[in-house]
Amino acid sequence: MSEQEFKSGFIALVGRPNVGKSTLLNKMIGEKIAIMSPKAQTTRNKIQGIYTTNEGQMVFMDTPGIHKPHNSLGDFMVKTAMSALREADMVWMLVNADQKRGVGDDFIIHRLKESNTPVYLIINKVDLINRAEVLDQIADYNTQMDFAEIFPVSALTGEGVPELLQFTMDHMSAGPQYYPADQITDHPERFIMSELIREKVLELTRQEVPHSVAVVIDKIEREDEEHLHVQATIVVERSSQKNIVIGKQGSMIKQIGIRARKDIERLLGDKIFLETWVKVEDRWRDKPQALQSYGYKEDSDI
Repeated sequence: MSEQEFKSGFIALVGRPNVGKSTLLNKMIGEKIAIMSPKAQTTRNKIQGIYTTNEGQMVFMDTPGIHKPHNSLGDFMVKTAMSALREADMVWMLVNADQKRGVGDDFIIHRLKESNTPVYLIINKVDLINRAEVLDQIADYNTQMDFAEIFPVSALTGEGVPELLQFTMDHMSAGPQYYPADQITDHPERFIMSELIREKVLELTRQEVPHSVAVVIDKIEREDEEHLHVQATIVVERSSQKNIVIGKQGSMIKQIGIRARKDIERLLGDKIFLETWVKVEDRWRDKPQALQSYGYKEDSDI
C-alpha cells in the first residue's frame, strides 16, 4: 500500500464516569493499557492507545469521565477530557445502554455541539439489555444531537467492536503513521506500572480510600538479566487510609503487591521484585505542587 493511501487519525473517547471507556480501549488494543474499576473516575490522565493495521493507524485517547469537580484533581481531570476534544479528528461519546440519558450526558452533548468534530455515539453494555431497549436508547439520543453514526457495542464481550473499528478506519483521512506498528501506547512503562498498582488498590480497598490514592514509581533498577527491582510509593490523604492500605500485619499491601506484580510482569516480560511503601500527604488532591509531582500536569502529554 502506498504512503498516500495510508490512513490515520486521533479519536477521543468521552463520556460520564464509569461508562466503559477504558474497557473498550483495552478490548480494541488487545492489551491492558488503561486500568479498570467499577468505581467512578478511575481514569485520571489522558491515556492513548494505538491501533495499527496495514490500512492505517488510529490513536485512541481515553479520557477521564466528565463530572462536576470537587477539588483541584477533579478540575485537572475535566480539563484533560475537554482538551482531548480539541486534538481529535473524531469523537466517540460513550453512554451506558442500561441507564437512561441523564444530566451528565446532556452536559457532554452540549459541549460536543460546540465542536465541529464528527461525533459517534457508542452505546456500550448492550449485553445487559434487549434489542427493543437498544432501539429506544438510539431514538432518544437522536432527538438530542445529529450524530455522525450510532454503534451499539459491548466492550466486555466484544460484540460490535470489530465492526466499529473497521467502520472508523474506513472513514479516516489519508495521513502519516505516527507510531511504530508494534507500539500500543504512547505512555512510558513507569506510568503504566503506577497505574497498575493503583488499580489493585481500587480493587482491594474500601470505599473511603480510592479517590485519595496516587502511586509514584520511585526507582526501577535491573538486578540481573531476568529481574527488575521496582520501588513504588502509594500516597493517601489520611492515616486511617494508610492503615487500610497496609492492612492487618501488612496483609493488604502484600495482596496489592502480588496482584500488581503479575500484571507488570505480563506487561514487561521480566520478573519483578516489587517494593511498596505507603505515605500520607494531607489534601494532596488540592495542592498544585503535589498534583505536579504525582504526574497530574496540565502541560504534560500524559
